[in-house]
Amino acid sequence: MSTVGAAKNAASVSEARPEAIFREINADQSDEVVEIESACMSCFQNGITRVLPTKIPFFREVVIMSFKCEHCGYSNNEMQSASEIQKSGIRIELEAKTAADLNRRVVRSDNSSISIPEIELEIPVQSQKGEVTTVEGIIERTIAGLSQDQEKRRIDHPTEAASIDGFIERLRQLKEMQKPFRLLLEDISGNSFIENIVAPATDPQLKTAFFTRSKQQNELLGLYEQNHDDHLLQPIAEDEWPIENLQGEVLQFATNCPSCQAPCETNMKLTEIPHFKEVVIMATVCGSCGHKTNEVKSGGGVEKQGVRFKVSIASKDDLSRDVLKSETCSLSIPELDLEVGPHALCGRFTTIEGLLVAMRDQLDGTFFHDSADEKTKSKMDTFLETFDAVMKLEKVLTLVLEDPAGNTYVQSLSDDDTEADDKLIVERYDRSFDDNEELGLNDMKTENYEQDA
Repeated sequence: MSTVGAAKNAASVSEARPEAIFREINADQSDEVVEIESACMSCFQNGITRVLPTKIPFFREVVIMSFKCEHCGYSNNEMQSASEIQKSGIRIELEAKTAADLNRRVVRSDNSSISIPEIELEIPVQSQKGEVTTVEGIIERTIAGLSQDQEKRRIDHPTEAASIDGFIERLRQLKEMQKPFRLLLEDISGNSFIENIVAPATDPQLKTAFFTRSKQQNELLGLYEQNHDDHLLQPIAEDEWPIENLQGEVLQFATNCPSCQAPCETNMKLTEIPHFKEVVIMATVCGSCGHKTNEVKSGGGVEKQGVRFKVSIASKDDLSRDVLKSETCSLSIPELDLEVGPHALCGRFTTIEGLLVAMRDQLDGTFFHDSADEKTKSKMDTFLETFDAVMKLEKVLTLVLEDPAGNTYVQSLSDDDTEADDKLIVERYDRSFDDNEELGLNDMKTENYEQDA
């Protein structure tokens, strides 16, 4: 093929590439809003629904919808998650103490439930549409819902109306922060979020936990288990597919781009890290938006004990240490009061410097720069300046990697295994019940499981 022909083909491929559907939310997305004529549920005249597919930084892809009727003035807005259902459900507990906690941003999907134990308020799953709101907005929406038809209810059912008025008054007391309260947000799809107002530091008033969905919860999401058929899976002969062939083979499977959701392919290869264990390396390159990702998953099982690495970073040699971070490993820097959970950064094979750069990129997002809160922006800019000083080795700090599954590895700089590395501390510890629950080990049965089957 000639150079001109190849150039034409490349140009035609470039023109055929679709634009990213979900771009990070910003003020210049007005041209991406789609307007649809739809019926008003209040006066049944035609109104306008505006739809915007976008991506919330540090969160996921969502579709924001807003409706307004020019005839009766009725308006409504809601949010629907456009990302995939997560592997685990999420449970978030917020302890609201001050008026600032009422302004925390909340992203909740259709599959989330909300409860406030202090006033026995509970909003069940799929009883409300998803929305982007605040803690105060949730309380205000509840008051508006209970106040609907109250005038008529006071005439027909005065006793019930008086009880509802008393409950509304208790909700108003929460808005006035007359006393602290807890807001519990549970989402079986894993697509809900409450803002950390002291980010990037750990928020002592915010607790997040992940849980495994039950069969009923999976069915509520439309996820059904396939019936097991002994004829579908046939055993492989002992020498038919040796492990050597698998290690030398690059496997491919179809997936969607995590950035623009366009179809693409992921390459996967099994390899072995010296002095450690086998790992699975996966890499994805999107032909539509050019987004690249790489991820490393452990090829072995869960270790008997968890592992904790403490790395002192004071020189360029410390930044060049090889690191295998598994998807269950959390990171922290005590000197900066910074903690990064295991789900914030995927598993990867990199260096200490690579981990620090990834952590900084996560923090240096448009979510804080576009915020109207000048105090939040100023605090984040100061923190990033301190982080840059650490990267330039102007400050000494300690990076802590903690993996309850024991599948994380940090390279030792000592030439002899018998010599100790002064800047690397390795600790093995017994997992707690919560650690085992997070890894799904408490419900795992390894003996006499044939009887249950």
